[in-house]
Amino acid sequence: MKYTQLGRTGLKVSRLVLGTMNFGPQTDEADSHAIMDAALDAGINFFDTANVYGWGENKGRTESIIGNWFAQGGERRDKVVLATKVYGNMAADGDAWPNHDKLSAVNIRRAVDASLKRLQTDYIDVYQFHHIDRATPFEEIWQAIDVLVQQGKILYAGSSNFPGYKIAQANETAARRGNTIGLVSEQCLYNLAERRAEMEVIPAAQEYGLGVIPWSPLHGGLLGGVIKKEVEGGRRASGRAADTLANPTARAQIQAYEDLLDKHGLEPGEAALAWLLTRPGVTGPIVGPRTAEQLDSALRAAELELSEELLASLDEIFPGPGPSPEAFAW
Repeated sequence: MKYTQLGRTGLKVSRLVLGTMNFGPQTDEADSHAIMDAALDAGINFFDTANVYGWGENKGRTESIIGNWFAQGGERRDKVVLATKVYGNMAADGDAWPNHDKLSAVNIRRAVDASLKRLQTDYIDVYQFHHIDRATPFEEIWQAIDVLVQQGKILYAGSSNFPGYKIAQANETAARRGNTIGLVSEQCLYNLAERRAEMEVIPAAQEYGLGVIPWSPLHGGLLGGVIKKEVEGGRRASGRAADTLANPTARAQIQAYEDLLDKHGLEPGEAALAWLLTRPGVTGPIVGPRTAEQLDSALRAAELELSEELLASLDEIFPGPGPSPEAFAW
């Protein structure tokens, strides 16, 4: 496994990030623990979760599964760079009591303590804002984060799903306060089929020294050989992938992608992950395996070397938007 610094920090993290969103809803606790053991054995040291994972009446379940894994000992917690998130409504019925969601200082304080309890740890390495909060000023957010850092409950702060201007606003506010290093990472939707982050988000992250952590690297399965699987009678597309394939033009694009990789003897999902590892500013994509086999596939992707010819061909099939403002101004 290869490692890199997380943004401008001294923190070393693996080039693959273990996503845990399926732990609980899709993968039971025993299998989740086995996947985490296998990931750690393979050198993956960066684990990502969120307080809302588990969903519905089971919100928080994923953090609890991770906490039970840490409790098994064997230096599991010491070896892992743990990232979780705050923002979401934690009420099972979706009807949050006032101040029990978003990024007020009150909720940040309450949410971090609840996450620490579920995770069975006394600190979180990277505490991420899961969404922007349009009602809470960054002065208040950073005040709350500074207190948590001083208490030793968190070490770094990161963002998720932030537009470029909010990354700038957050870090400029941090700089004015003078007592926080600001955001160190941004977790955003980014993959071959969805490259809009290249216009504003990734340039902002690079300018301010944030590590970029792409989520949904296979775009909901769309880039994982979905057409081939359909033809062979395998798992049919659903969600984002099914919606995309309903468009004949988009389906032809995915078919061209699968044909190209078949010509090169590569698995589509592994090539899509490997492509992200070539992108400027990317720390590592989040892989969210439901099974040990899916983890093995991600590990193979980390070792792939894509030729310049193949990278150019992928750009032809999935052209990026280009830089801002040229991409939309002329």
